[in-house]
Amino acid sequence: MKIVIADDSMLIRDGLARLLAEAGCEVVATADNTATLMRKLDSVAPDAVIVDIKMPPTYTDEGLVAAQQLRSRHPSMGVLVLSQYLEVHYAMRLISSAPEHLGYLLKERVADVALLVDGLRRVIEGECVIDPTIVTTLMRRPRDPSPLAGLTARELEVLALMAEGRSNVAIAAKLSMSPKTLEAHVRQILQKLNLHQSPDDHRRVLAVLTYLQAAH
Repeated sequence: MKIVIADDSMLIRDGLARLLAEAGCEVVATADNTATLMRKLDSVAPDAVIVDIKMPPTYTDEGLVAAQQLRSRHPSMGVLVLSQYLEVHYAMRLISSAPEHLGYLLKERVADVALLVDGLRRVIEGECVIDPTIVTTLMRRPRDPSPLAGLTARELEVLALMAEGRSNVAIAAKLSMSPKTLEAHVRQILQKLNLHQSPDDHRRVLAVLTYLQAAH
């Protein structure tokens, strides 16, 4: 995987680059602000970009804005946004319009390089990866009875793990069920959410988005 890293902290940039290189990824460029990031993308063709949510000059949402611009200009590029703090509204703002190829993780997750690389691989493949802490926070909030009212408790549990970006194999292992049983649950979830087969839509991503929007 070819990766570009954008973070105003040299320590974070160098640390991420080293971890990713050791994991077999190729860091093709780094940037300390969003303007430099956009300029460097003209000369490299990364599979994914890692961008801090708060960047110069105001340190508010520059990284989030850049992520949305990247999705518009490079719709097939993976974009993984990192945040120092749990900010659910930023996560929902990021994925609300086009969740494919997007991820939102807390910076504390980068210490686990396997999790980071898995998140990058998933956004490159078109999935939506949300930090488990955000999913847990959303699950604890009162939900609108629609459109999730028709799901069983087990199906909601499966959908929550899907929202964390876990694969079917990982979900089956977590819930101590066979892969075939898990696949049956996923089919039921998609059917109950009226996400019918379509060559244009990533139904798994749309199911996750439906879940997060309802929980939010």
